[in-house]
Amino acid sequence: MTTIILLTLSNIFMTMAWYGQLKFPNWTIPMAIIVGWGIALFEYCLAVPANRIGYAQGFTGGQLKIIQELITLIVFAIFATVVLKEPIGWRYLGAVLCIAGAAMFMFVGRS
Repeated sequence: MTTIILLTLSNIFMTMAWYGQLKFPNWTIPMAIIVGWGIALFEYCLAVPANRIGYAQGFTGGQLKIIQELITLIVFAIFATVVLKEPIGWRYLGAVLCIAGAAMFMFVGRS
């Protein structure tokens, strides 16, 4: 559970770092990069321990990656809806279901 919580928090920071600057169109690109790097530092400080803990607990690298991707899609959907005011349509939901299906394949046969 620690891995999932840390990956979720890291994805919140990364989503803000990558897409939060879209709410500030007057920022210069260098300004957006500097702010994004500052936010991404916190993401990295959470993602590295999340992956190390998860790997030590028996997750494979592939399983950790697919978990991270699924969390990313969920966090981004919330961010896009709440912050960017973008609707989430059927195509996005279909893509999430495909990634969820891929996640299930990564865990088939895991004891």
